[in-house]
Amino acid sequence: MKTYKAYCFDLDGTVYRGKEGISSAITFIHRLQQAGIEPFYVTNNSSKTREQLQEALSAIGVEAPLEHIYSSALVTAKYVALNFPGKKVAMLGSDGIRKALFNEGIEPIEEEPEVFVMGIDRNLDYMALAKATIAVQNGATFIATNQDIKFPTEYGFLPGNGSFARLVGEVADVEPIYIGKPSPAMLEVIATEHSFAKDEMVMIGDNYDTDIMCGIRFGCDTIHVNTGVTPTKVVLEREQQPTYVVEALV
Repeated sequence: MKTYKAYCFDLDGTVYRGKEGISSAITFIHRLQQAGIEPFYVTNNSSKTREQLQEALSAIGVEAPLEHIYSSALVTAKYVALNFPGKKVAMLGSDGIRKALFNEGIEPIEEEPEVFVMGIDRNLDYMALAKATIAVQNGATFIATNQDIKFPTEYGFLPGNGSFARLVGEVADVEPIYIGKPSPAMLEVIATEHSFAKDEMVMIGDNYDTDIMCGIRFGCDTIHVNTGVTPTKVVLEREQQPTYVVEALV
């Protein structure tokens, strides 16, 4: 395996499962840091702020600079600010997307939105989903932070934001605009903000449909690890193959 300047790690299923760290990934990250290479962390989890993600990494023994942590919430907020300036924005989600929107100067409203942003909300109830479907039916542009149907935890797989976004989209008969992986948007932001060429970057993840396809669409090398969503045997059947397929990182 060649050496890269930017190792971009997915989190859920690659670096940790819930609150439990994946030892092989942590060891690999420590080796990179000892060699003077500071990894990046690229997650579709929109529920947490950069600071909260930094704390989650620290809890498993990985110290990460804030500016090396990128979430779908962060990039979604940048996308909305760039493409819908001055529009009324409503949202469903948690601290991550709320703070990211605020940092872009966007204060979410409740009534008659022109844009509806959806991130995962672990306190979701029926009426919140109903309001989302009504807003989208009434013409609000529907933007979802990510399309993950499920994500791995120490307990097993749990529903991801994509499950709920798909529900809202099917009721409203509208396909959401998805910002998180497999969209290459997060890798594009890293490349731009840190001045990397594509051949200097590698995307590492457990989910073929999000992590690996993100790297492929962006045009950088990819590493699939057999520690989360997509088993190796399924990956090997896909038409577009990762650059590397490994059981674990060490």
